[in-house]
Amino acid sequence: MGADETLPCPLCGSTTAGFWQEARGRPYYRCGNCRLTFLDPRFLPSPETEKAEYDLHENDPADPGYRRFLGTLVDRMLPLLPAGASGLDFGCGPGPAIAAMMREHGHDVVNYDPLYAPARDSLSRQYDFVTCTEVAEHFHRPARDFAILQQVLKPGGILGLMTQPLTEDIDFPNWWYAREISHVSFYAPDTMAWLAAHCGWQPLLADAAVWIFRKL
Repeated sequence: MGADETLPCPLCGSTTAGFWQEARGRPYYRCGNCRLTFLDPRFLPSPETEKAEYDLHENDPADPGYRRFLGTLVDRMLPLLPAGASGLDFGCGPGPAIAAMMREHGHDVVNYDPLYAPARDSLSRQYDFVTCTEVAEHFHRPARDFAILQQVLKPGGILGLMTQPLTEDIDFPNWWYAREISHVSFYAPDTMAWLAAHCGWQPLLADAAVWIFRKL
């Protein structure tokens, strides 16, 4: 592949995504429009490879450390939700802790995950809130997946995202977040701003790896 090769951006569709750099033998591209950084699709891991990696994660809903980690999102969302709100945890994984935490506060949560909770009828209705924690970096087709998030969120609903931002000061080839083979899409703050404008989301909070929006 040549350094002057361009690929279509899997988020905004722009043809301005050029080769950015190589890390651990894998080439990454960056979009000049939305600033998404993404793995060359020819190197995307298979579903079997991804699941083998996910099965190694120890995401126990009863683990206090894991709950504290997710609490950086949950604690910020709770004041924004009406009593008895309905929610969807998109990409809940094998240990759906968000649902347990939200239910403790009187909210009803449906879990969805293409590998661990694949009932697609959960995507056929709308919710007061949607959480997507440590999931967006796994998106092979972010335009499709963010369109789903937009579709399942009610007008006025709250979307909570958690993913580590790729900022200009990060040494990408040595960045711990990029070492995981299933992490293939990386979002700059400018990418989140593009998403908000494109989807009609009002940004409510951007703090480190936590992003909260209201659908207008």
